[in-house]
Amino acid sequence: MCISTTYHMIKIAIFASGSGTNAENIIRYFSNQHRIEVALIVSNNPKAYVLHRALQAKVPTALCSKDELANTQSVLQLLTEHGIDWIVLAGFLLKIPDYLIAAYPNRIINIHPALLPKFGGKGMYGEHVHQAVVAAGEKESGITIHYVNGQYDAGDIIFQATCSVELSDTPDDVAAKIHLLEQAHFPNVIEQLILSTASM
Repeated sequence: MCISTTYHMIKIAIFASGSGTNAENIIRYFSNQHRIEVALIVSNNPKAYVLHRALQAKVPTALCSKDELANTQSVLQLLTEHGIDWIVLAGFLLKIPDYLIAAYPNRIINIHPALLPKFGGKGMYGEHVHQAVVAAGEKESGITIHYVNGQYDAGDIIFQATCSVELSDTPDDVAAKIHLLEQAHFPNVIEQLILSTASM
């Protein structure tokens, strides 16, 4: 006897403000998946290169200004229309409002380019983080994937990976090491987290 099992396709929205290398990597990773798909790219920056990457990958996009993000109805309607189950922040520079966190409890995750709780908080993103790591004389840095709550970079930690920081390293050197960690781990952690939650 043949038993057919139909799975609900779990849909991700990626929020990004910049170039979108992480977003593109995640899209590529899930492109042949039968359980998870990237269904929407949301950006607050109309000039963000992530929008071009999404277009190339044939993933729908939406622009969302700071004011629009504060409008509970418009964003929730957008996410509902696309059937979004999870939100992944990949270099998104706006603070996620409380109503969105309440609508997606423990289903919004972020990646931070340092080992939280160090070098987190408002204004700590991108090159600012790597400059601070080098200036502090840290011997290691890394990535932190965490749940999003009402404070910058303060949600429960899901996963961390580390890299060494040499005395001769510049902020750009550290950034390159962090980029490799992001590319290697972020999609896989997303997959494991979502599928483990779906099976509960």
